[in-house]
Formats: sequence, structure tokens, C-alpha cells
Amino acid sequence: MSLTSKVLCIVQARCGSNRFPNKVLEEISGVPAIIFLLQRLKKSLSIDHIVVATTNDFVDDKLIGVLTQNDIEFFRGSTENVVNRFAECSLNFPDYAIIIRITADCPLIDPVLIDNMVLEFKTTNNLDYFSTDETFPDGVDVEIFLAECLMQANLSFLSKFEQEHVTPWIKNNKQRIKYLSAEKNYNDFRITLDEKIDLEVIRDVVMFFNDNFDFTWKDVVSFLEKNLDIKNKSSHIIRNEGAKITSGEKLWRRAKKVIPTGNHLLSKNSEQLLPDYWPSYFKKTSGCEVWDIDNNHYFDVSLMGVGTNSLGYNNPQVDVKIIEAIKSGNMSTLNAPEEVYLAEKLISIHPHFDQVRFARTGGEANSIAIRLARAATGKDKVAICGYHGWHDWYLATNLQSNENLNSHLLSGLLPRGVPKALQDTTYSFRYGNKEEFLKVIGDPEIGTVIMEFTKSSLPDVEFLELVRSETKKRGIVLIFDECSTGFRSSFGGMHLNYNIKPDMAMFGKALGNGYAITAVLGIEAIMKEAENTFISSTFWTEKIGFAAGLATLEEMEKIKSWELISKIGSQIQIFWQQLADATDLPMKINGFPAISSFYFESVDNSLYKTYITQEMLKKGYLASNMFYASTAHEPKILNKYFEDFSKTISNLESAVEKNILLDKIDGRICKSGFGRLN
Repeated sequence: MSLTSKVLCIVQARCGSNRFPNKVLEEISGVPAIIFLLQRLKKSLSIDHIVVATTNDFVDDKLIGVLTQNDIEFFRGSTENVVNRFAECSLNFPDYAIIIRITADCPLIDPVLIDNMVLEFKTTNNLDYFSTDETFPDGVDVEIFLAECLMQANLSFLSKFEQEHVTPWIKNNKQRIKYLSAEKNYNDFRITLDEKIDLEVIRDVVMFFNDNFDFTWKDVVSFLEKNLDIKNKSSHIIRNEGAKITSGEKLWRRAKKVIPTGNHLLSKNSEQLLPDYWPSYFKKTSGCEVWDIDNNHYFDVSLMGVGTNSLGYNNPQVDVKIIEAIKSGNMSTLNAPEEVYLAEKLISIHPHFDQVRFARTGGEANSIAIRLARAATGKDKVAICGYHGWHDWYLATNLQSNENLNSHLLSGLLPRGVPKALQDTTYSFRYGNKEEFLKVIGDPEIGTVIMEFTKSSLPDVEFLELVRSETKKRGIVLIFDECSTGFRSSFGGMHLNYNIKPDMAMFGKALGNGYAITAVLGIEAIMKEAENTFISSTFWTEKIGFAAGLATLEEMEKIKSWELISKIGSQIQIFWQQLADATDLPMKINGFPAISSFYFESVDNSLYKTYITQEMLKKGYLASNMFYASTAHEPKILNKYFEDFSKTISNLESAVEKNILLDKIDGRICKSGFGRLN
């Protein structure tokens, strides 16, 4: 390489960072970070031209404004294929044989280091690639390579990782590679701009040097060695962590900073599934397929929207009706006629009920039912069995003892924020325990019994008949919460299969096939109390939910979806049981066909579950110890799942036998979730 070869410096920058949005525009010494970086680069004697390569995404319009205002040349290209962005940018400068790649994460980049490296690159025979290694502080990263190598990379088939990180293809496919090491290891020094705490460290450094703008990376290290309080601010962050985790995990970490618990449903909480590696966020869905925000493809053989999509994601027969509803207007001063049509349809399916109230979530539906039951009986006390939402009336069960909901929801759940005046208004009994049930309802102030029709197995018919008989005898309102079980084993509530008729029932989840709609059905004597108490909400009247309910019921009835998913679920249960019988793992199968689960009778249950989720994710599945059957789970998908899951269980058994399972876990072990099928 000739000493006269021209050098082009391409600065990679964007505003759309998941962990620290707009970080390139944060102020350092009175100017945006990107301008501070460019000012440092202009001190280099070996760089012939500098250009900023950013994206076509509108979020980077702000960056373009700053660059334009400061007379900085820029190029806009692909958001995801950064190799292509660099190559297209380089084509605008055909006379430049050498490319320097600098990222906007390095505002304290050292121009002296760059000059020394360019000289070595030019004077070393036939180098393709030259960069600093990890003995240098994080934040003074310099990569130098031939423009022709960049073009070759752009014309090759690249993985998503190779597209995003520009140089991996060159490093993996070229032989003339060289790395520069520092005289000693400074790997634990962090002066990069990746998270907000990094900005504090960088500002502290720049403030110390004040007007002396020509400080080197060694000057920075010397300062931090004498000021460990500043150095240690960011010492907990893993180097190049952003290149090692998915966009979903990055966004999840960002979410936890602005959303308490990270999201709004425990069952979708990444910590419950696969901490550090769960994709967390989806871009699109179809049938039982999901694409995450990195465009990775998975088959969902687990929660299927936590039981909402028994007809599969984006069911065309349902969605076409939703699109029609949206086009004609979702909200108005007037009511949607679909509200009446859906109510009539539900009553025709459940003729033992007289009236319907609608809501959008299961917790709301349960609270409506409890309000109406209390109004009808004049009694405040409620007996519960199962999971019925997050509202005060339900969590009040744990005001007497933090253990009362252990078999219904989570162990030791604290009723923080629930008024203490609600103590002794809600009591629990365990499913199938006749003595416990009879003791609880022996209190003459109990006016309502609310329970899930079944929990983790087929219904206990004898117990349910006792519950119905005793509540009717004592004038207690019996409510079946079928938000999860409804429309899965029958066209309507599961109670229809057993001719056990409650006074009220709730349906949700599958009722709208992914669209928000829940229903409370009941006999007139109870439902009419809605005229005497205040139950009202604006968004309970929007049209989409009603249209979704009608379209979903129409499609269910047409294809007899409950029969299809029960058959599919039975196949899953038989397959799991065969695996359990063939291994020494203490694997126990639960549930009824349409909603199946398994667990391990071991203190290491969470460890086993984490391994299964991790390995199945690598094989392209969202899979764990639960399976909500849907009509989209076609034989070819299940057959491949059976093959891959069998291998995973075999590997799990081998790792357990060799006592090396913990070594096989890539991240943290998942947390315990619901003690039920949700």
C-alpha cells in the first residue's frame, strides 16, 4: 500500500439507539457529541476526508439537521444493513483506497492513535484489515481496511450480525489481518458513549482537560486512574454488550427504565421466560409464526398471545371483519349495533343466561361480576378459587395472610396498596377440597363464590356439582370464570359440556382472537343490578371488540375450532407423556387438551425450564412448558416440533446425569411465574 493512498474516514452514527436514544446529540463541552467527535477527528493528519454515514430512518432527520448546520458531509443508507450503507457511501469516493471506520460511540477518539495506525497500515505489506484489540479502553476503537474488502463484503451473503457490525465478514474471510495491542491491558477502562452513565464519565473527563483539546487516550487513562470514583461509575457495564444481545433484549432493558416491571402482563415478562435472551418484542405474526424486531422467525408452540388466538394470529376471516369495522368508524357519540348482535349471539349459545355486560379485559370482567353479585345479595364477603385478576377485591384475600393466594396466583404475593378495610371480605379455598369449601361457605356472610371451572387438569365434576348444589341451597351467587377455558373445549363455556349451570360466567381471551373483548353473562335477577350501581367506561363501547367477537364466533362455529384444538392438544399431551415415560426426568403433564402444561417434580424445575426455553429458541421456537393449542398448529409444524423437542429433552437428561446442566445455561435462570395455566 502506497504512502500516498487516500484515506476516507466513515463515521457510523444514528439517533435510534435502543438503550440511549439520541445519544449522538447529547451535549459534550457545549456541542453535540457527534460534533465533538468530528472535531477530534479533524486533528488527524492522515485522514484525507470525513463523512458521516447515517440511516434513511426519519428519526435521523434531527442528526442531519445538526450535520447540515455544521457543514458536515453525510450519507444516508440502510438502517439494518450497515455494510451496504458503508459500501454505498464509499462508492461516492472512488479515489479512496483505505477506509477508517469510527463509530459515534467514541467521542474521545484519539487522532494521534489513528495517525500511528494509518502509517503502520500503509507500511505493512499487503494488509487487508488492521484494528485496535480489547487491550485498549472501550471507546478508542479504530478499524482500518481496504475499500475493496468492503465491496467484497457487500456482495457476499451476510448474516444479520455481519450486516449490522460491518467488519466481521472481512475478519472471517481475509487472511491479512492484524491487531494492535496496548502496552498493557486497559480493558477495564470505559470511555465509550453507550448508556447515560457513560455520558457522565465523558463529561467529567472533558471538564478536567478544559481548554486542552489535544489530550490523548493515555491522558484519559491517567486521569481515570487517579479518579476511581469517576472510572467506577460505568465499570459494571459489559464491554461490547450491545453486539452480544438481541435488539429485543436491548429494548427490554430500555423498557424497564420507563415501565415498572418492564411490561403490563406477567406472563409476557422476559424474566419469566428466558432472562437476557428472550426476543421480547414482535414485528409481525401469522398463523402460529412470529417474527421478532430483528426479523428472526419462530414457531409459537407456547402461549399464542397467552391464550387469545385459538384461530391463529392474523386470522384472515376475522381480520377482514375488523378492517371493515375500522373503515366504517370505531367510535361515535352513538352506540355500535354490533354490541347488541354479540350479546344476542352469546345468549343464544348460553340460553340459561339472560343478559350480558361487556368489558375489554378479564380483570375488569371479574370486577363487574363481583360488583353485580354483591349488589344482588347485599353481602360483601366472597369465596374465591383460582386467578381472577389484579383488582383490590381479589388481592384483599392476602390481607389476612400473604399465603392465601399461593395456590391461586403467586406465592407470598403482597397486597400493597389494597385498603386494609377490605380484610376479611375475600376468602380462598382450594380446587377439589370439599371440606375446605364447605368450611368457607359456612360463614353466613358469604354471598358469592367465584371460581375457575378447572385449573390444571380436567374438571373435577363431583366437586363442581357439590359447589353448585351448596351455593344454590344457601342462596349464594355462583360465578364461573371462564376467561381462559371458554370456547376451547366447547362452543361456549366449558360448563356446557357438564351441564353445570352457574348464575354468572365470564369469557375473554379466545372470544376476540387477539382483539380486546370480554363478556359477563348472568341471570336477569343479578344482571339487572347494573341499573342500580354505577358500572361504565368509554372504551367498553368501541366497535372493534364487538366486531371481533362476532367474527371469531362465526369462524369458530364454521370450522368447529374447539374440536380441532382439542385434538391438537391431545397430540401434544400424548407426545409429552411418551417423553416423560422414556426418560428418568420427573416430568409431570397437566391441563386439559386445549391448554396443556408440564413441570418437573424437582427443586430444579426453573433450571430445567430455562434450558428447554433456551435450546428451543435456538431451534426457532417460542416454546417452554406450556402449550395453548390453535388451529394454526398444522401437522408439519408439530412434527418438526416433536423432533426438535425430543432432542432437547434428551440433551437435558444427559446434562442432568453428568451434573453439567448449570454450565449449559447461557444467561440467568427464569423466575417463577403463575402457579396456574396462565
